[in-house]
Amino acid sequence: MIASSVALDDGVVIHHPDLVNLYGCTVGAGSRIGTFVEIQKNASVGRNCKISSHTFICEGVTIEDGVFVGHGVMFTNDLHPRAVNPDGSLQTDTDWEMVPTLVRRHASIGSNATILAGVTIGEGALVGAGAVVTKDVPAEAIVAGVPARITGHVKDAQSGSVSARRAR
Repeated sequence: MIASSVALDDGVVIHHPDLVNLYGCTVGAGSRIGTFVEIQKNASVGRNCKISSHTFICEGVTIEDGVFVGHGVMFTNDLHPRAVNPDGSLQTDTDWEMVPTLVRRHASIGSNATILAGVTIGEGALVGAGAVVTKDVPAEAIVAGVPARITGHVKDAQSGSVSARRAR
């Protein structure tokens, strides 16, 4: 379902529009959205991004231009999620704090990564498949693991340096 509250720029491609859930979000020109993707209200995807299938982008997530998001990536927006308040009453929309998350331009996030609320993934950074990102990722860093830790730098990996080969 694509709600009428969604702002899609020119050239956005949504594979199987009947198998996505988009509402109250913005998607920039030239971006591609895969099957079974959910993008919630107050989330934004920049220009020329690729959001792969089975990905969840929640409220408060900002993805800048040229970002790749792999299959099954999960974003969170609450540092202390719970179903009930301390008094046992059910949580409502006003009983929690939405914590924004930012993915800077040209970053890449590998399949099945989980991005916790409040982090910034730096420009050109690479998040390995299955990583759990719990803190900010510097620009051009390669992170992997649970929790994600720096294992190398994109420029070293592109040059084929010895340190980059060890990081793999």
